[in-house]
Amino acid sequence: MSKIKRFETGARMSQAVRHGDTIYLAGQVGSGATVTEQAKTALAEVDRLLDLTGGSKSSILSVTVWLADMKDFAEMNAVYDAWVDPENKPTRAAGEAKLATPDYLVEFIVVAARV
Repeated sequence: MSKIKRFETGARMSQAVRHGDTIYLAGQVGSGATVTEQAKTALAEVDRLLDLTGGSKSSILSVTVWLADMKDFAEMNAVYDAWVDPENKPTRAAGEAKLATPDYLVEFIVVAARV
């Protein structure tokens, strides 16, 4: 049986869980007033958590993106396209959803492999 390791566990959830060679990140949101600012800070947090758990940007398997409003799709994509590893693009889905607070404009959920 594969060992489960939890990272940055709080009262409600862990920020990351590694099961065997698969890494699951909690939804990451960023700070700032715009989708660009929030996407940049959220993706920086994804990078940090992947580094912490033994993954990397090149080992990302899938990304789910939730936007508070699909009108921000192009703005989010501009940040995402500059961030994603061009040689190792993961699968991705994007949609619109009410996020945890009205201040959140974008959220990224990532699954990656351990490297």
